[in-house]
Amino acid sequence: MSNITGAAVRFEKVQKSYDGEVMVVKDLNLDVAPGEFLTMLGPSGSGKSTCLMMLAGFEPATNGEIYLNDKAINSVPPNKRGIGMVFQNYALFPHMSVAENLAFPLKVRGISGADIDKKVKRALEMVELGAFGNRRPAQLSGGQQQRVAVARALVFEPDLILMDEPLGALDKQLREQMQYEIKHIHENLGVTVVYVTHDQTEALTMSDRVAVFEDGIIQQLSPPDELYESPQNSFVAQFIGENNKLSGKVTAINGKVCEVLLDDRTSVKSEAVNVSAIGDRTTISLRPERVEVEPEVSMDNMLSGKISEILYLGDHLRIVMEVAGNKEFIAKVRNRGELRPLKKDQTITVGWAAGDCKALDPVA
Repeated sequence: MSNITGAAVRFEKVQKSYDGEVMVVKDLNLDVAPGEFLTMLGPSGSGKSTCLMMLAGFEPATNGEIYLNDKAINSVPPNKRGIGMVFQNYALFPHMSVAENLAFPLKVRGISGADIDKKVKRALEMVELGAFGNRRPAQLSGGQQQRVAVARALVFEPDLILMDEPLGALDKQLREQMQYEIKHIHENLGVTVVYVTHDQTEALTMSDRVAVFEDGIIQQLSPPDELYESPQNSFVAQFIGENNKLSGKVTAINGKVCEVLLDDRTSVKSEAVNVSAIGDRTTISLRPERVEVEPEVSMDNMLSGKISEILYLGDHLRIVMEVAGNKEFIAKVRNRGELRPLKKDQTITVGWAAGDCKALDPVA
């Protein structure tokens, strides 16, 4: 990963072990650009939250160095790093008003009373809570409390804000609303944000780039669209979005396209992403929305499928079928108002372009 000039955050060969044996984070090299919204995404135990805690100063790095605005901060205590933090549980003081909660980090920094009032007012307006300064946290909804937590992280105008699963406690609708609000605040202020989540939709919606973690290693670091459209390995393909898997052996490689003999002896063409030689085992990744049902023109791959389930989901039909030995093969068919007369146990033809599927490392 190339160094970003004047990176706001830099991890250089950072490792973390809690017991001296198992590395929870392994040789992390990562640059975050000034003003960037970078999300660390991965399942529980993948190392993403540990990275955030090391950056915040709540956990020491076992090896390597962390830089903030080109200054090494490993030995700098958390309260001297000038970083704003937003947690899942909000961590608001219940006995203080909203304005007092926001004033607290300013008082700790020795800022004068008049300046405190000005900064608190500005921060509350940023999150559209200008009229709520005198309320206590208990008098606010979950979404309002979360906005106060964001305002408190912004109030002392830090260069960097860290967010650790900040929307995890909210219901789906509120979570989606807050995703847009946080993204808009970020765009308006230009502050650098490092965000941790296990929710892929959140990561795709909000981020400039996403670092997908697994087993203490970044599996892929890309903008959201690239992550979804061009996964570099099977872990990323499975973790980001829905995905059909077809396994087999590479029988030919012609430039960017390879031919794969699937385990049921069907032959398909695919983009060669993570295969190197004829005879390699591979798992092909194919997004359900790229599958054409009863295609009207010939396509690179044309297979038969037997329908086991049809789900009507309003804007699309979700068709589950058996294709090439995969009993959970899914096609998403857009609802154009003229629903095809498909039914259970019907055998149909499905097709897709070679460039729409990716030959990746084999999944056991």
